[in-house]
Amino acid sequence: MREAFWLPFSFFLAGLSALPILEFVMHGNALRVAHFSDLHYSPANLVESDRCLAFGLERAIGDACQVAVFSGDATDHRLEVHAPAFAALARRVHQLSRHCPILMLQGTFSHEPPGTLDLLRLIDAQHPVYVADRIHQVALCGSVFVPSDDAAFSPAELDVLLAQHGMPEVIFTCVPTVNKATLAATAGIADAATAVGGYLAAYLKAAGAINRQVREWGVRTIGVSHGTVNGCETEHGVPMAGFDHEFSIGALFDAECDAFMLGHIHRAQQWEREGRVVAYPGSIGRFHYGEIGAKGFLRWNIEPGRATAELITTPARETICVDFDGPPDMQRLAEMAADAMGKFVRIRWTINEEHRQLVDREAIQALFAASAEVKIEARILPAVRSRAEGISRTVTLAEKLVRWSELVGVDATPVVDRLSQLERLDAKAIADSVLSGLTATTALLEEQESTVPADQPANLPDLGAEPIAAAHPPQLEWLSDDLFAAEAA
Repeated sequence: MREAFWLPFSFFLAGLSALPILEFVMHGNALRVAHFSDLHYSPANLVESDRCLAFGLERAIGDACQVAVFSGDATDHRLEVHAPAFAALARRVHQLSRHCPILMLQGTFSHEPPGTLDLLRLIDAQHPVYVADRIHQVALCGSVFVPSDDAAFSPAELDVLLAQHGMPEVIFTCVPTVNKATLAATAGIADAATAVGGYLAAYLKAAGAINRQVREWGVRTIGVSHGTVNGCETEHGVPMAGFDHEFSIGALFDAECDAFMLGHIHRAQQWEREGRVVAYPGSIGRFHYGEIGAKGFLRWNIEPGRATAELITTPARETICVDFDGPPDMQRLAEMAADAMGKFVRIRWTINEEHRQLVDREAIQALFAASAEVKIEARILPAVRSRAEGISRTVTLAEKLVRWSELVGVDATPVVDRLSQLERLDAKAIADSVLSGLTATTALLEEQESTVPADQPANLPDLGAEPIAAAHPPQLEWLSDDLFAAEAA
């Protein structure tokens, strides 16, 4: 760390050259910073989060990083303080605080309710753990964090800072997650989502004047925030474009920070302008299926006006995702299973309802028995039966039957007649009518069979068979008689 050296802030504002002073305050070596983000410690993610963070801490300590930054979402979904996952996170923070100062930024409120990180202030070892839960600037002087009273250091505050602590090693510009409900009270509910970007851009530009000034003194400047940059890509490869995102690339570079360390997006990516860098490290591990890109943390080397960031990959779990448009191809799954030992596998398919029984889930589970996890997601397309076109525009039931008959190509007259009977007669009358019609039809057939045609030849052979008198079946009552027994007889 630098030795204390004091000059009043007004000295530089007077326009005097600061170049001779820089010979005393500048280091020849770059500041090494370990940048972690989106740890998402929770019961479900504990194994993945802790394994990857443990690897990252060992690497950062081995590389002699001088400062560590956590840019939000250290916990996940309102993690309770008595949960084993929170205890594991506290142990890792305590382990790292033996080696370097730590700055932790407030992340998304649904993941880290305000106050969650306050407990971590109390577990520091040799170096402090500073929690940035408001928009402000904070200077690191040796191993002491000195925050600004307001959103940025005033000239008077800088004079006091230099007098009491000497030239700082680095000044952080901290922009934690913005509470849009508070902004809505000022800008209005309708404009709160889109106004947040404008408010933050104005703040970053104002903070840029301070950062530009202290850089001339040889002080490194680092921005830390948690939010979405318009145009960045998510861990699933989706570009984030819209008017309701917190930052634009131009606004971040207007902050005049040598390095701007971001969190919230789980895919590592960075932008560079004139030697200064804005970067996401991505999440520490792979918490969802379908995430692309390597996982890890960023190792920064920062000098006044220049920064570089290198992604150090962590042993995040490997996932395999496959989708089928139809029944799964078992041969293809068998080929994939040969290389799926210890990996997390998700299999999806889309299939029609009438073919869903063609898929053998147990056989798929057996193929991937050596995998760490197999997640099966089937999308069943229900059978859709459309109504007859135009039938909803007809009024009466008879008209609907006529329209249906036209569409299917059948004669509508018998159908309408049957409907008329159902509307006018009771069940017994309809049944009697049907039976009387059957009796009349039977009598007519018997009469036709007993009549000998006039042109029948006279020399027909005598087959010797006795004539069988036609038996007339008795009239049966459909309610009281056994019609089926009569047919069998």
